[in-house]
Amino acid sequence: MAVETTKSSLKNQGVRLTRQRKILLDLIDKSGKHLDAESLYQMARLQDPKLNRVTVYRTLNMLKAAGLVDELDLMHHSGDQHYYETRMKREHAHVICLRCGKVEEYFGEPLLQIRHQVQESLGFQILLTRTEIGGYCANCQMQRAQELDEAEVEA
Repeated sequence: MAVETTKSSLKNQGVRLTRQRKILLDLIDKSGKHLDAESLYQMARLQDPKLNRVTVYRTLNMLKAAGLVDELDLMHHSGDQHYYETRMKREHAHVICLRCGKVEEYFGEPLLQIRHQVQESLGFQILLTRTEIGGYCANCQMQRAQELDEAEVEA
């Protein structure tokens, strides 16, 4: 989501886009990563050393309440960590490596098909879908196979 779209959404809701809020929105929107609050805080402080944690948490709560940011748990791979991304992204699934924690986003027709099937068969008007898929990335699959081979040799 472009920060301009966010600006207008916030303005329509009577919320002022402060310098700190803009920094956080830029980080969430343009980092290409799923960032937790502490990571956002550390990265934002590089741009504004006066920024404090309270501002980060308040801003995240305000953006969630405004429907502009989603809070994700990503299969609780890192314990109770929560991660943030802009809501205005195209619908997608999060694919999480349960070993290394790598997160990929999958955009594809099957997600839209599932949405339409649920709407038709259950009569739901779907406003939001969130899909998480857990498994092992290609690198971790290779490492696991190597570890299993080594364990067999030792046995």
